Amino acid sequence: MSIEFQERAIDRHFAAFICRQCAQYPKLAGNVSEIFQLVVSLASNSMASGNICLNLHDIAGRTINVNGTEFTLPNVAELHELLTNADVVTAPGQHLRPLVLDSEGRLYLYRYWRYEHDLAQRLLQQASATRDAVDEARANDAIVRLFPASADERQRQAAKVALHRNFCVISGGPGTGKTSTVVRILALLLELDGGTRQRIAMAAPTGKAAARLKQSVNDIRQTLNCSDEVKAAIPDDVVTIQRLLGSISGSTRFRHSAANPLPFDTVIIDEASMVALPLMSALVEAIKPSARLILLGDKDQLSSVEAGAVLGDICSAAEEGSAASPLSSSLASSLVVLEKNYRFQQGSGIADISHAVNAGRERDALKLLKNHPAGTLLWQRTPAPDMLRSALASTVVDGYQRYLQAQTSAEALEHFDRFRILCALREGAYGVTGLNTMSEQILARAGLIAPSSIFYVGRPILITVNDYTMRLFNGDTGILFHDPEHGGELRASFPMPDGSVRTIPPERLPAHETAYAMTIHKSQGSEFERVLMLLPPVESDLLTRELIYTGITRAKKSVEIWADEALFCASVQKKTARHSGLQRALRWNQA
Repeated sequence: MSIEFQERAIDRHFAAFICRQCAQYPKLAGNVSEIFQLVVSLASNSMASGNICLNLHDIAGRTINVNGTEFTLPNVAELHELLTNADVVTAPGQHLRPLVLDSEGRLYLYRYWRYEHDLAQRLLQQASATRDAVDEARANDAIVRLFPASADERQRQAAKVALHRNFCVISGGPGTGKTSTVVRILALLLELDGGTRQRIAMAAPTGKAAARLKQSVNDIRQTLNCSDEVKAAIPDDVVTIQRLLGSISGSTRFRHSAANPLPFDTVIIDEASMVALPLMSALVEAIKPSARLILLGDKDQLSSVEAGAVLGDICSAAEEGSAASPLSSSLASSLVVLEKNYRFQQGSGIADISHAVNAGRERDALKLLKNHPAGTLLWQRTPAPDMLRSALASTVVDGYQRYLQAQTSAEALEHFDRFRILCALREGAYGVTGLNTMSEQILARAGLIAPSSIFYVGRPILITVNDYTMRLFNGDTGILFHDPEHGGELRASFPMPDGSVRTIPPERLPAHETAYAMTIHKSQGSEFERVLMLLPPVESDLLTRELIYTGITRAKKSVEIWADEALFCASVQKKTARHSGLQRALRWNQA
């Protein structure tokens, strides 16, 4: 069976450009030259699928269909020879060439090989660096005081790792206390490691994730058993990673780098699973060698939309590489995985099904969905397209009428986050665009909204870009509502971390979209009391175990899944595979 290659224009033009730079390319025989250009195009396209590189083993000997024309590729050895004979390809670390091919058949665009190489080197250096001597008796007393009796022993372990090492990774599912742990770690560091004058930065990949972390930190620090001075020294600001690094308008570069490092003693990054390879590489490069880096995230969640699965690779290398080399042993000592769950109510089923999905036990997950006694896990077969709107009607009205009947924007915002429709796709009847249109039609028919124009009372909006001027960021959610402080005019209302509401004229909003439904990717970093996860009844590369796990764990009280049974089971079995050499480089120190 041939592989259907959806070649993008940028892939085709890049491959043609590379071939023009190759001195040997004109000498290659006709079909061979076409094969060479196709492989380069495939390497370019692999970035769009989230991979760091193209694995030659995946394409060797296969037939590739490009717009109706089929090409049969040679075996791995012949592909390797074809590429190494080209002037534009080099081995790792040897020459500056557009393409890099390693001994295991990974073909990189040079820029991505450099990201991976530099990140692996810096992470291993960071992991191998330990802190100055610590007063262990004082440290143990502080840990006992800061971590209550109900705390998981692994939370205390994380505190010890963060205190003694320059690199700490705290991974765990929703509700395992990652944020609570890191706030207590901050208090510990401020008491013991340089005092309250040390500089601490906290950041997250998106504005919404940053706002949620800020609110959580402000709530948790009030409960700490420490001095008011230490509480006051815990930072009250969280920014996006791009803002932390000093994003330069119109450029992919940042003000902070190895030549101009960040001025912080400790840097904490939340939702690290969402951070792509280029951004993580830039971040780690900008951290001064003496500083501490703490990553928080769920290694089992969806990876970043862009290339790489950095947190997953770091955790896998740490879990498997303890005996591989002294440096990878240091990496293993830097990882703590939290498992005890504090969020899900006993018997709610969300924890049970998330564990079943995460373990690939699709039949157990399906059984829970169909037979859960508490009624907090629900199942329905995905309706046909012509039946979808009628099937959704009662669920959409029940989920959204309370916020649409609110008297104030603050009340509307509070109720809106109690329910959300999550989907895998962006386009089509089962995607964001189709489901948002259907939801508008259902709510309008119920008399809850009057969408006579694009701006109407009650319209929920999701910001899709970062706009530093307006202080609105990708992932921020607001609602159009009448503002009594501005003469009752229609304005976009956004929740602030301190509980207040900020309003903005709708014409000043940056790029945004309607948000009754959102993709599971966009929902990362969010929580809702109830979730309806609607999966399409057709196969898609997007339907994976990580996607379903992420969607389920956005819910706090109940989750309803609409899906085809066979496709659901196949999706739970299918793990996301992103090609990179980062895990190997971290495990064997061969970046």
